[in-house]
Amino acid sequence: MMRTKRIYEEPSGDDGIRILVDRLWPRGISKEEARLDRWEKDLAPGDELRRWFGHDPAKWEEFLRRYRAELEGKEEALDRLRQEANDGAVTLLYAARDEEHNNAVALKRYIDEG
Repeated sequence: MMRTKRIYEEPSGDDGIRILVDRLWPRGISKEEARLDRWEKDLAPGDELRRWFGHDPAKWEEFLRRYRAELEGKEEALDRLRQEANDGAVTLLYAARDEEHNNAVALKRYIDEG
């Protein structure tokens, strides 16, 4: 099972494996507070795409298309996430305020469809 969650929300026992999928470390939270199992920077959108998108919902569909293109060739890391989700809970963490239009939601969707 895979879910998404803002990193600023309190960690919970049902989060399972907690994986940050942002390229930049979230402001105002320490590594201890984050309680991560790992940080998958390489699965986050590249800097150019991240800046272009700017969490603008009007750009969401195009962001999804471009992000999917960036994820091609990262099958090893994606397969690892799929396997972990098959084995138990995985929570993809993100810092964005928009809970519907962010890279964790896009990544989960990509993995679910794959």
